[in-house]
Amino acid sequence: MHITLEALRAIVGPTHVLTGDDVISRSVDWMTGAPCQAGAIVRPADTEQVAAVMRACHQVQQPVVTHGGLTGLVHGAEASPDELVISLERMTAIEEIDQVGGTLTVQAGAPLQRVQEAAKEVGLQFPLDLGARGSCTIGGNIATNAGGVRVIRYGMMRQQVLGLEAVMADGRVVSSMNRMLKNNAGFDLKQLFIGSEGTLGIVTRAVLRLQPPTPSEQTAMVACPSFGALTGLLSHMGKALGGSLGAFEVMWQNHYRLLTETLGRHTPPIATEHPFYVIIDSLGSDVERNATQFSEALESALESELIVDAVIAQSTTQRDGLWAIREDIEGLVKGLAPVLTFDVSLPIADMQRYTNALEAQLTQRWAEAKLVVFGHLGDGNLHISVSVGSAEIEVRREVEAMVYQPLATLGGSVSAEHGIGLEKRPWLATCRSSAEIELMHTLKQALDPHRLLNRGKILS
Repeated sequence: MHITLEALRAIVGPTHVLTGDDVISRSVDWMTGAPCQAGAIVRPADTEQVAAVMRACHQVQQPVVTHGGLTGLVHGAEASPDELVISLERMTAIEEIDQVGGTLTVQAGAPLQRVQEAAKEVGLQFPLDLGARGSCTIGGNIATNAGGVRVIRYGMMRQQVLGLEAVMADGRVVSSMNRMLKNNAGFDLKQLFIGSEGTLGIVTRAVLRLQPPTPSEQTAMVACPSFGALTGLLSHMGKALGGSLGAFEVMWQNHYRLLTETLGRHTPPIATEHPFYVIIDSLGSDVERNATQFSEALESALESELIVDAVIAQSTTQRDGLWAIREDIEGLVKGLAPVLTFDVSLPIADMQRYTNALEAQLTQRWAEAKLVVFGHLGDGNLHISVSVGSAEIEVRREVEAMVYQPLATLGGSVSAEHGIGLEKRPWLATCRSSAEIELMHTLKQALDPHRLLNRGKILS
């Protein structure tokens, strides 16, 4: 590294600069468990210390990689021995909650679940929700523009952020801690940092938008007889629930059957013979009215043959049991090991044709290939898991071509919510025009001319 440990210790204190085994013992990849290879890890306590670290790094052109909860899946947290990791793990303070304005001000290292709980304590809610809620951090959610299971109602992380504070590559602090819903005074600078994966600045604080509580939550799992019925059900439930549709999570039969019948990790609440399974959530403020509306919507869907079977959760335990099937990523990884995972988006109408063609191509190349599909569907997002008996880089590149190349003609994206990182960088041009990529390089050059921030992520 170019920067000295003494310079870092002078800024954050001697106990907050980690080296040697304290670095290697940390994993930077949830899927593989790969160890951190950075030259050192520095743990600042606030924006001022982050800025001081970056000023020192800028003086000697020391590249840095920012770490949050380390739940990413595109190798965005990888660091080489000549790079310094800036971990925001000490920056977890919830600074203020404005119940009248419906905002929460927080440091970027705070876990998502902690923010959800803090909002709930004052009778509000922070609606972003991910399976990694206990580990992922607000800064990481912002940097990757996280999605999750309630995008269909509340939008992605971008829609939850009113203002933020970020440290630039040269140590300057851009504080745009807006608390208002409407602010058209010039450029909306926070958008530069949301979804940019730490390549343009390090987000250190944020003002988040809170929502009214939805104490009534109705949940059901249903089975659909065809893809046409599935898309018809999405439209039907959206209209019948009058805006209370909170989640529409679809599992292809290959996903549902693997985690229930094949692996035996969950008792199947519905027989495994159907092609599609959906978890539907309705969120409302009136328990009795919401329950009636939800039940009537499902009954009319059954009468219209959009669904062929259904089970409605009668308790929190039953609801958690239904969601456990959808969120059992650990079981999916173990059941398909070695597994290759993908996160794509494409027009809903093209999904069945796309997945059928992909499965045919995979099995033609590898006779024992397995394809497992689940996704948010209502927002166009599919998660694809592939097992072909090997995860070697040459095999992965071949599978990637099968997964990604058709998206170009469909107007899809190689990343729906996980970001680009290092893993998807070779495929960025599949879903972004040359003019768009050129503009990304222009922004990077303007804000980080020495390529110090998350070097090589998103852009080469």
